[in-house]
Amino acid sequence: MDKIKRILAVVDPTVEQQQSLSRSIELARKSGAQITAFLSIYDFSYEMTTMLSAEEREAMRKAVLSEKEQWLKTLTHQYQDVQFDTKVVWHNRPFEAIIREVLGHDYDLVVKGTHQHDTLKSVIFTPTDWHLIRKCPAPLLLVKDHNWPVGGAVVAAVNASSDDEQHQALNQRIVQDAKFIAQLAQGDLHLVNAYPATPVNIAIEIPEFNPSQYNETVKEHHLNSTRELGAQHGIATHHQHVEEGLPEDVIPRIAKKLDSELVVMGTVGRTGLSAALVGNTAEHVIDSLDCDVLALKPDGYHSPLED
Repeated sequence: MDKIKRILAVVDPTVEQQQSLSRSIELARKSGAQITAFLSIYDFSYEMTTMLSAEEREAMRKAVLSEKEQWLKTLTHQYQDVQFDTKVVWHNRPFEAIIREVLGHDYDLVVKGTHQHDTLKSVIFTPTDWHLIRKCPAPLLLVKDHNWPVGGAVVAAVNASSDDEQHQALNQRIVQDAKFIAQLAQGDLHLVNAYPATPVNIAIEIPEFNPSQYNETVKEHHLNSTRELGAQHGIATHHQHVEEGLPEDVIPRIAKKLDSELVVMGTVGRTGLSAALVGNTAEHVIDSLDCDVLALKPDGYHSPLED
């Protein structure tokens, strides 16, 4: 992402503060992007009104869509310095409506607000959020209700030592997009890489195995890989964080330590039974974060909704 021309801002009619619009406007003012304020609505009661004819039910749906369209126009009209489009669709699955809109148009970014637990002050991700994380082909920015202050930390979470070409390409995307957003928001870019601890079973099964030497070798490999990636993008070494542990522990811990505004990371987009059984490291990381998240898919990713 070296520019943002079109943003899809997902509007939530159940909340007063439209976080997605606020963040989209903030980005549009700095990038010159055009925003489409998007709303997916559905009321099952309109489908069940058997006393009405199909034509009458359709007329009622159109009236509801027209009312929401007018509400969106009123909502966006106050921002005269930003170019807005509005779109309201009737769909019983919001995530599918959003992805269909993305597939049909050339959006550079999808922005969606998250919900916050009032007591715990933590971010709560809805089923729609998880569907988008797994299946949305465009970069997905999930935002909470807070500002991005100048000098705030933007974290690029990578797997720097991976030999897999797709992972290496995704690393480049992650850092490039994080760098672009950091420059746009006048933030400080940080690089984070987690590396695994010594497998306990190896130390037990192989008596001559030296776990401390092995651990030092692994650490050195990840440090060198991270330093190399950071050097490619001009990231200072004191902004490169390499720590032992699981990504779902290390990334949220460093993000909290830095009081980061945004974490940029890749998702493999796994769906179906494999996602349910195997789980997804990226999803575990996202679920532990308490800041904005920019989720990216690998190059060549195809959403299951394209099939």
